[in-house]
Amino acid sequence: MPKIKQANGPAYSGNLTINVTSSTGLIPVNNATVTISLTGEPESVVETLTTDSSGQTPTISLPAPDISYSYNPDSTQQPYSQYNISITADGYESVYVSGTEILPETNAIQPVTMTPAADNDSDAEDFPVVIPDHTLYGDYPPKIPEEEIKPIDESGEIVLSRVVIPEYIVVHDGPPQDSGAKNYYVRYTDYIKNVVSSEVYATWPESTIYANTLAVMSFTLNRVYTEWYRNKGYDFTITSSTAYDQKWVYGRNIYENISRIVDSIFANYLSRPGVKQPVFTSYCDGNRTTCSGLSQWGSKYLGEQGYTPIEIIRYYYGNDMYINSTQYISGVPSSWPGYDLGIGASGQKVMQLQQQLNRISQNYPAIPKLAEDGIYGSATAEAVRAFQRIFGLPATGITDYPTWYKISEIYVGVSRISEPG
Repeated sequence: MPKIKQANGPAYSGNLTINVTSSTGLIPVNNATVTISLTGEPESVVETLTTDSSGQTPTISLPAPDISYSYNPDSTQQPYSQYNISITADGYESVYVSGTEILPETNAIQPVTMTPAADNDSDAEDFPVVIPDHTLYGDYPPKIPEEEIKPIDESGEIVLSRVVIPEYIVVHDGPPQDSGAKNYYVRYTDYIKNVVSSEVYATWPESTIYANTLAVMSFTLNRVYTEWYRNKGYDFTITSSTAYDQKWVYGRNIYENISRIVDSIFANYLSRPGVKQPVFTSYCDGNRTTCSGLSQWGSKYLGEQGYTPIEIIRYYYGNDMYINSTQYISGVPSSWPGYDLGIGASGQKVMQLQQQLNRISQNYPAIPKLAEDGIYGSATAEAVRAFQRIFGLPATGITDYPTWYKISEIYVGVSRISEPG
């Protein structure tokens, strides 16, 4: 990731990378032309880029507002700059994204999905992706209060027997009663990254982001575990309405530090002793609205004071709240071995890793091919490093927990003909 350029330029800037894939599968779109302009001046081109064999643009630095704006809840200044992104590629329908949010001193990642021009699927997106105001800056309805532990009716109501991390959740893009709103199948980790990027600022302390991520995940897994909306006759898992759930924005950009945190803790949630279901962790901004749960702005101040994530959680939810984890993760070929794989490791898990990387490299040729010999040598380490660089993980060459499950996720993605729908 290049250093932020500040000489002879604005006082603050943020980085942006655009990742372009095909809607027909996890296929990177090579040689796409990406044009970036300021949202307020769409005709004034800031930069024109081209995607590589992994469907990614070079990382560029763009002007951003003073970082103090994202530290002050009473600031009337928008704390991020906004850019429009136009993407064209031979054989694909053009895509236009309006409002990509660049926060100062952060690395933004804008995912883009392109539909093949010959694909006449009526479900294909034929409208621009418009990213609205961030929830901490814009005007959104406050959360309707709910009990943190949902009563389970034993007379046939659907409820899971154990906490499972779903591969996908179905997001209803509007209030539950809006039958005209579209449902989207979204990978669980992608959903969490999107919500956290929509709900807090990536400029905040890492412990604050970590605590808010735990609250978002526990909130989501409570909806999954209790089949909250399906028990009410709906065909979705959760909504994008802040009045009922938490903010999710179709097509919005995420942030590298948030992505990294989610990848490292995605199987975690919050629990109370003797309660099986993930706690329904209410939260609010803590400035314009207050609630009985976590204050987002308050958690930012606690993070600045050196509070750890669990200390922030217990400050708002009580000392009997603890971080739980589940081993039940849907949609993965095999679970993590329980320890990091590095040079010198060998065995079936290493061979499986090599096989998965080789399949992924068919779509992402920047990952070198490997001998599937079950021995973790320098070639395997280099292939893992290449994978980590492409998918936003620390490029250590060691297959740790986040890397193992990211490889599993991408392997499943490239092995499928199409996504569920």
